[in-house]
Amino acid sequence: MSKLLEDLKYRDLVYQQTDEEGIKKLLEREQVSIYCGTDPTGNSLHIGHLLPFLTLKRFQQHGHRPVVVIGGGTGIIGDPSGRSEERQLQSLDVIKENAKRLEAQLRNIFRGDDNILFVNNYDWLSDISMIEFLRDYGKLVNINYLLAKDSISSRLENGLSFTEFSYTVLQGIDYAHLNEHHNVKMQIGGSDQWGNITTGLEIMRKLRGDVEAYGFTIPLMLKADGTKFGKSTGGAVWLDPEQTTPYEFYQFWFNTADTEVIPALKKFTFLEKEIIDKLSESVEKEPNLRLAQKALAEEMVKIVHGEQALESALNITKALFSGDIKALTSKELAQAVKGLPKSELDKQECNIIDFLVDSSIVSSKRQAREDVTNGAIYINGDKITDLDYIVSQKDHLEGNYTIIRRGKKNYLLVEYK
Repeated sequence: MSKLLEDLKYRDLVYQQTDEEGIKKLLEREQVSIYCGTDPTGNSLHIGHLLPFLTLKRFQQHGHRPVVVIGGGTGIIGDPSGRSEERQLQSLDVIKENAKRLEAQLRNIFRGDDNILFVNNYDWLSDISMIEFLRDYGKLVNINYLLAKDSISSRLENGLSFTEFSYTVLQGIDYAHLNEHHNVKMQIGGSDQWGNITTGLEIMRKLRGDVEAYGFTIPLMLKADGTKFGKSTGGAVWLDPEQTTPYEFYQFWFNTADTEVIPALKKFTFLEKEIIDKLSESVEKEPNLRLAQKALAEEMVKIVHGEQALESALNITKALFSGDIKALTSKELAQAVKGLPKSELDKQECNIIDFLVDSSIVSSKRQAREDVTNGAIYINGDKITDLDYIVSQKDHLEGNYTIIRRGKKNYLLVEYK
C-alpha cells in the first residue's frame, strides 16, 4: 500500500472508493490530477467544508496536482444532497461574488503551493444550451439510475424540482470536462457526494468508453453523540475571518471534547502520527493540561488563517486570561470583544456599584460591594477595589465600550447607547 493511502486510512479519511486497487496503482504510477469542488451558495465556507479540501492538500503533499472547482454554474442550481427541502435560488451576481470569496478562502489554505489549478464550472456549463444538455447528456443517464441515488430518492416524498433533479448530471458533466481538458482522473468529496461522483463516471463511460477515472469519498465527521461536527452554540464556524474571527476559530477548536480531539487531530491537521500518539497519551494521563486541544487549535488557525492570525489569537487568549486587556492592539481588541456577552447602558458616567448592577453582571448592590471589596472586579483589565470609583469616559475603549471582568473568567462587554 502506498504511504499516502496508509496515512489516509490511519486518519480515518477513507470511506468509499470506486476501485481501491485501481486507485492504488494509479497513485503509485504517476502524478495524478485530482479534483474537489464546492458551490458558492453562501459567501463563506464553514469547517464542515474543510475535510475534503484538506484531504486534497494531503494528495498534493505526495506529489499530486489538486484541481479546485468553484461551482459558479452548479451553484446557480444547488445540490440536493443532504437537504430535506428545495434550496432558495440566488441571483447570478450574488453567486459570482460568493465564488470570488470562496476561491480566496481556498487559495489561502493552499497558499505557498504552486502546483494547483483553480477553475469555475460556469465557464463551460454556461456554454451548454438546453437542447444540447438534453441531447448530448440527458440521453446518457437513465432515470431509474438517478432515482436510485440517495440524494434524489430521499427527497421524493417531500418533493424535488426538475432543477435540483438535474444537478447530479451537471456535476457529472464537470468531471467529464475536467477529465478531457485537464487530465483529471480522480474526484474526492464528502460521503454525501458519492452519487454525484459516480454519475460523472457514468457519463464519461457513455461518452468515451473505457476512461481511466475514479471516485473517492471521506467519512462524515461526527461528534461522540452522533451529531455533525462543526457547529458551535452560535451556529456555523466560518472560514471568513469577518464572520468567525481567528480568536473565535481558535476557541472553537480549543473547546473540543476529550473524546473528539484525537480524531480531529488525525483528520484535520498534518501532524505526524508520533506527535498525535503523544498527545493522545496526554489526554489519557493529564487531560487538565489540554495539550491536545491546544495543538489542534493552533494547527487549525495556522492552516486556515496563517501564522500572524495565530499570534493574534494567542495574544487575545493570554490577555483575557491575565486580564491585561490594554496590551491588545485595536484589531485584536475588536476580535476579543466580538464573542463576549453584551449589555447596553444609557449612563456615560456612574459609580462602580451602580455600574455593576445596571450592567447585570451582578444581581444586587450587596453582591457588587462584596466583589469590589474582595478584588474580584476588573475594568478593562484594571482591578477596582475602591467602592467610590466612578466609571466614566476614561474607561471607554475605542470610545464606545467597557470590558468588565468578574472573577477569573466571567467577562461582559458594556456598550453605550
